[in-house]
Amino acid sequence: MKVTDAKFIKSALKPTDYPKDRRPEIAFTGRSNVGKSSLLNTLVGRKDLAKTSGTPGKTQTINFFEINAQFYFVDLPGYGFAKVPLAMKNAWNRVMVAYLREREPLRLAIALVDSRHEPAAHDIHMLELLEEAQKPTVIVATKFDKLKPGERKQSIDRIRKTLELTPDAVVVPFSSETKQGVRELWSVIAEVLNA
Repeated sequence: MKVTDAKFIKSALKPTDYPKDRRPEIAFTGRSNVGKSSLLNTLVGRKDLAKTSGTPGKTQTINFFEINAQFYFVDLPGYGFAKVPLAMKNAWNRVMVAYLREREPLRLAIALVDSRHEPAAHDIHMLELLEEAQKPTVIVATKFDKLKPGERKQSIDRIRKTLELTPDAVVVPFSSETKQGVRELWSVIAEVLNA
């Protein structure tokens, strides 16, 4: 898919602030610092659409980006080790869980895991939540360029085993540096939008 227009629309922390036009939404979930903003920027071919940071916990609201005036990319707060107060972390979690469970325009969740590490308990919990909410999900193994060639298959196998994925579950190796996975991910997104 060719992205001709991508713009930030709004940040929200409660459903009354979400866009009301009911256009399809593609949500990005993952641990803090897993590369959600980088992946989003890479998909739209821009460096600065979603703000990136080396500090975990940069994204603190649900951020809506309008793509080609047809659908939204939704950048969710990272979970896990963000350096923020526990009360704020719990508030994020409540907002995110409610969004993933109840948001009707949500068509696809893109769940990011760091290809260099074994998926953590938070990642497993997120997939269980998405399964329970019956949301179509694609797993993206980020930072794939950081792995040596001999480690790559092993990484995907470890992700599949740890997350107990079915054989037909899609895992897309991704790198914002080399653009690996961009075409595959757009293919999944287009399929969902055209369904």
